[in-house]
Amino acid sequence: MICWLNPVGGISGDMLLGALLDLGAPLDGVRAAVAATGLRGFTLDAERVTRGALTATRALVTVEDAATERRAAELLERVAAWPMAARAVRAIAEVEGRIHGIDPARVHLHEIGGLDTVVDTVGVAAACDLLGVGALHCGPLPLGHGTVTTRHGVLPLPAPATAALLAAAGAPVTGAGEGETVTPTGAALLSGAVFGPVPPMRLTAVGYGAGGRDDPDRPNVLQALLGEPQGTVAEMVLLETNVDDVTGEVLGHLVARLLDAGAADAWTTPIVMKKGRPAHTVHVLAAPERAAGCERIVLAETGSLGLRRSPVERVALPRRTTTVQVGGHPVRVKHGPWGSKPEHDDVAAAAAALGLPLREVARRARDDGDGGPEPQRAGDVADPLG
Repeated sequence: MICWLNPVGGISGDMLLGALLDLGAPLDGVRAAVAATGLRGFTLDAERVTRGALTATRALVTVEDAATERRAAELLERVAAWPMAARAVRAIAEVEGRIHGIDPARVHLHEIGGLDTVVDTVGVAAACDLLGVGALHCGPLPLGHGTVTTRHGVLPLPAPATAALLAAAGAPVTGAGEGETVTPTGAALLSGAVFGPVPPMRLTAVGYGAGGRDDPDRPNVLQALLGEPQGTVAEMVLLETNVDDVTGEVLGHLVARLLDAGAADAWTTPIVMKKGRPAHTVHVLAAPERAAGCERIVLAETGSLGLRRSPVERVALPRRTTTVQVGGHPVRVKHGPWGSKPEHDDVAAAAAALGLPLREVARRARDDGDGGPEPQRAGDVADPLG
């Protein structure tokens, strides 16, 4: 499923959690996920409220431990089982470290160091999981102006941590009125989101998460649209030819050359031709404007006397590619609506350089690279911030 956020009133951790609950995420399931972190002395409830002309769900979070300052590593240790939550806390620690010139592993969080941050981040991650959300998208964020009083004194709005998080994510922003509209936790939870218009999808549910204020100028809500991904349909050309006198080495070279030439896909399948001869069918999927060039490559490399052309339709789901660092080595990760997959060539190169198994490097890449949970080894003391 795809969830697209319309932050008409801004975004915070509890607004996002409220929107996901309004979409249908079961409150008991979210509570159980938070409790599984070992956190005690918290409550998570939801209430229906009115913001402007809209009815929305407000997530109500309380914790008995009222301290708002603690090491980021302590929070990250609690949320480590949820990659989305861990990514958000890690992003906060990294920007706070840059702002104050401190190693992220030793950063003390102040206003956002409370245990309610655990409830917000794990709650959002669990709600996304319970709704089957595989991709989070977001429209432009309205940024309020003015100042805010913190433990560090009076700071400008947007808060420095919020501004740094949004800059790191490349988030589109627009101006809003006076006051805080985007909180650091809300910005951090968007660190893995795709920013832009509503993606192609079949809409299945609409939800609204409420903020604490009831602003007179605009409804203080976060709108969330949930839908099934719908791919774009493109006209393509399928080229095929049967060959029984081409070696495997030539076929491998041919597939690589076709992909380099811009084919959308190229592959071979084993077949049996007349008189029981073992053979292969070469298949090429290409856009119409690239079909002629791919055709020449197939005929030249195989020596075939002909091939078949068929018009086909290709459905392409939305996807994006990010790059993470694993042990200091870049690994590209392709993200689709239903999951993510690291690029094999990058994984293989990093595994060879680090002396690690492929599956371990791939796991770290899926866990967002160097900041992901490290495997525990006998005698090691794991640093939750990597």
